[in-house]
Amino acid sequence: MLYFLRRLGFFLATLWAAVTLNFVIPRLQPGDPAEALVQRLTGEGTALDPQQVQAVRLMLGIEGEGIVQQYLDYLGAVVRGDFGPSYTYFPYSVTEVISQALPWTLVLVGTTTIISFVVGTLLGTWAAYRRGTRVDSVLTLGSTFLSTLPFFWIALMLIYVFAFQLQWFPESGGYGPGSTPGWNWTFISDAFQHSVLPALSLLITGPLGWILAMRNNMVQMLGEDHTRFARARGLRDRRIALTYGGRIAILPSVTGFALALGGLLGGTLLVETIFNYPGLGRLLLESVNNRDYPLLQALFLLTTTGVLLGNLMADFLYGVLDPRVRREVAT
Repeated sequence: MLYFLRRLGFFLATLWAAVTLNFVIPRLQPGDPAEALVQRLTGEGTALDPQQVQAVRLMLGIEGEGIVQQYLDYLGAVVRGDFGPSYTYFPYSVTEVISQALPWTLVLVGTTTIISFVVGTLLGTWAAYRRGTRVDSVLTLGSTFLSTLPFFWIALMLIYVFAFQLQWFPESGGYGPGSTPGWNWTFISDAFQHSVLPALSLLITGPLGWILAMRNNMVQMLGEDHTRFARARGLRDRRIALTYGGRIAILPSVTGFALALGGLLGGTLLVETIFNYPGLGRLLLESVNNRDYPLLQALFLLTTTGVLLGNLMADFLYGVLDPRVRREVAT
């Protein structure tokens, strides 16, 4: 119990530090969001009217208050889940904008992350179990070679082949102009077709890291004393590999998987930008370009909280799967 309470305490302290940094960092960015909004409305190169800029500051509620009062208001807003209006999508609130983009990222990145972890772990286990054979060489060298290819190059090649040459799938977007978002078959099938190429680009590169990590960890475990002792007792190689090697070798991958699940809330910036996919990654890029502080803070906070929750989940799983961790804290 002491181990779990200590992990929970670290989580709360780190969360408070992340919330504070999330307040400070956007305000270090140069430029004025009110001027950026007026410039976007009036067009690039147009002289700014100070009265218009002042009116936008008052409209957005970013005028007059000191930094301490802003910090206190920010903490209260975080507790209430109220991040105010988005400068980019005014008059819509940040919560409304994120709630529309979140399902796209959860479905695309969440599904591909889980599939990548399962496939990569199984292939890594198979390569370690058949180490030194042709299967091991193909999986190890193939993963190493594919991991050297830039992700954007793979995405652009998929667009060129399957969208422009074969015309099997759309090249960008979340759904076609003739579809209306809703729970109907027309929209779901259209959204599925638009998600094939982004998902395929993630699934080509996603499992590579899990394959190499699981293979290397398991090969190391199979050389430990406890696996030699198991062989001396006459246990079968498959049981030794899965029970004595795989069970321990998967622990570092569990940590990485939990962090990956937490990080997916921030979206995949590159893939959503290349495919113009309406997820959180594209929102993050727009918020940076437009100095949309409320939206930027909410996205950073969402991502940070997700990563911290993933780390907390990994710590709890470590405590359950490996009793030695709990005993070390108790002593």
